[in-house]
Parts: sequence; structure tokens; C-alpha cells
Amino acid sequence: MGLSLEQKQAMVSEVAAKLAGAQAVIVAEYRGLTVEGATRLRARARKSGLYLRVLKNTLARRAVQGTPFEKLTEQMSGPLMYGITRDPVAGAKVLADFARENERFVIKAGAMPNAVMSAKDVRALASLPSREVLLATLAGTLQAPIAKLARTMNEVAAKFARALAALRDQREKQAA
Repeated sequence: MGLSLEQKQAMVSEVAAKLAGAQAVIVAEYRGLTVEGATRLRARARKSGLYLRVLKNTLARRAVQGTPFEKLTEQMSGPLMYGITRDPVAGAKVLADFARENERFVIKAGAMPNAVMSAKDVRALASLPSREVLLATLAGTLQAPIAKLARTMNEVAAKFARALAALRDQREKQAA
């Protein structure tokens, strides 16, 4: 028995709501994937904030219509699983790692706002460091010049203090 019109509209509106706050959509073919494998993938996806959905392609086309991911409709054919995420790197990592472990799960394409990515681009995105690592690197890079300036300024005062201590020691020796 097929889905009713209300159920289809609810699915489309749910996916469209997820797309409104998304930074990336990744499309993967899941043909031949076991239920156990799909369950493991969904558990990993939940941990990383990736929304996974198996959806008829006609409903998916309607959901992406009028969004920045509209160009992805050309890639929508076959049995597809849609991954929608706010963090493109985390979502790509989850799906790319799972695809490496399961040869039946094949990443087909992806999209970021107004840009379509090939499967190769999605794998390259997955190889990037996570957002937290990138932010930590940026913070370290921004903090380095300030820390060096502080050490340099502190060294001037420290040299002056050592020079005064050496002068005091020298005078004490002369007085004794």
C-alpha cells in the first residue's frame, strides 16, 4: 500500500525544514545494504548530527525545489539515502567511513549551497580536519604573535632584573 497524499506532503515538508538549516546534502546509493548495516550507519549519523532519510526521488526533488541544493536533482536516480547536515565535514566523514567499510554503500554525489559535488569531492571533504580542529588551529595561529610579543616584552624586564642582580652581586663582592 502506498503513502497517502498527506503522508507524502508531511515527508516533503520535514525534509524541506531540515534543508533550510543545512550546509550540505550527501546522496548515497544503498542497494544491497543489510538492515544491520543501515542500523549501524544511523547510529553513527545520530552521534554526528547527520539526518539520514530514505526517500522516493520524486519527493526528494520536491523537497529541494527552491533551496540552494536544487542543482542536486540531476543526481537523484536509483535507490538513494539522503544525508542532511549542518557540519559538512562531519557528515561526509560518517558516510565516507561507512562506504569504506561496506562496498554496497556508494556515495553518489553531494551538494553545498549552490554547488554540486562529485563523489570524489565528498571523499575529499571527508578527509578535512573537523570543525573543532580547524577552529583550534585558527585560535593557535591568531594567538601565536600575541604570545611572542608578550614573551619579548617580558624578556626586556627580565634582562633588566638580571642586570640589576648582577650589579648588586658585584658591589657586594667589592664591599666584602
